Amino acid sequence: MFDRPKSGERALLCRIGVGTQPSPADIEEFRSLAASAGAIPVAVVTGSRATPDPRYYVGSGKADELKAKAEEVGAELILIDHALSPSQERNLEKLTGRRVLDRSGLILDIFAQRARSHEGKLQVELAQLKHLATRLVRGWTHLERQKGGIGLRGPGETQLETDRRLINNRIRTLNRRLERLALQRDTGRQTRKEVPIPGAALVGYTNAGKSTLFNTLTGADSYAADQLFATLDPTVRRLKLPHCPEIVLADTVGFVKDLPHELVAAFRSTLLEAREAHLHLHVIDAADPERAERVQTVNEVLAGIGAGDIPQIEVYNKVDVLGEEPRVERNEEGLIVRVWLSAATGLGLDLLRDALAERFGTRLVRTVLTLSPRHGRARAELYRRDAVLGETVGDDGGWRIEVELAERDLDELCQREGLARVANGRVGERDFR
Repeated sequence: MFDRPKSGERALLCRIGVGTQPSPADIEEFRSLAASAGAIPVAVVTGSRATPDPRYYVGSGKADELKAKAEEVGAELILIDHALSPSQERNLEKLTGRRVLDRSGLILDIFAQRARSHEGKLQVELAQLKHLATRLVRGWTHLERQKGGIGLRGPGETQLETDRRLINNRIRTLNRRLERLALQRDTGRQTRKEVPIPGAALVGYTNAGKSTLFNTLTGADSYAADQLFATLDPTVRRLKLPHCPEIVLADTVGFVKDLPHELVAAFRSTLLEAREAHLHLHVIDAADPERAERVQTVNEVLAGIGAGDIPQIEVYNKVDVLGEEPRVERNEEGLIVRVWLSAATGLGLDLLRDALAERFGTRLVRTVLTLSPRHGRARAELYRRDAVLGETVGDDGGWRIEVELAERDLDELCQREGLARVANGRVGERDFR
């Protein structure tokens, strides 16, 4: 087996269509993935097959073509835009004398570069170890394998088993750490449930503009760039809406076609932000010619994590690229189902805010509540909701509190705490003695 170079950024890309010719959009996306990982694509080899070849996936003739092309362009790395089995990857490496990385390995490498939070780094490491565990044999083919019999047992099997045991131990450690972090996230979600604030999550294909839209709406500083998987770690911020109580908005990791199963499993706790949301803002690149397929991919991933039934508003971003005007579209029931805007220029953001206010909307009520000392729990909840505008203490130890709260939430509080309500007193003083 060859010695792998420690560096090598010049990459030969290969995309094989199974049963059809590969589309230019798929090739361009794979080129973007390679560039996002830091590789320099120097050539592309394409082709089609009726079925994948069990030995090389691409077929023996195409494998020889890859070897010749890599030598011609001086490529040090061969990237295959498919999920390869360990034996197929090993056979291609042996034939071409170069490192071979499949689509899953490439995406894992990008995630490893992009992860910033402690939880994100642990999730990526876990996914990488699970991926590596199936490919351990590649690193030890220069050693003898155990053949059985006295005097014939080489060191290879022993080293292989040692590595496998170390990897399994590390996987268990990472799982325990991630479980603890998941509990912390659950605690945060339970806290938000105690003070019920509606939540929306930005979902969509990678590089559709989710983080740019998130930053523009909330004033956050999430990293945003024109590259695939620019941000991995979820960010949650409160969003103030016109004439409506504020909501919680979450920015989630972008999806991509053929996302490795290891990553979907590893990022399941992160993707819970999308599963726990009351509404999905499905951000779509309006200028993408393959946007219909992108939408289908995202919906399939959402269904896979149990979030397929959550209501959506489709947000068609980058209308400035198309030269179109911002607008909204409603369904037959009158609900807003699509908003066309530009996150980069701010065009149409008011339409999205109005759409969110309409979906979550209930009018805000500003009123004065007079509570007796026995209603301390109701007073504490008003403070937790950040609904108190002012307060004075009465001679009897009670409180006269000026609040601004959604009428629906105020009604629920009154019912739960057994408080009387002044008829038709939407704005004014309510005496809860």
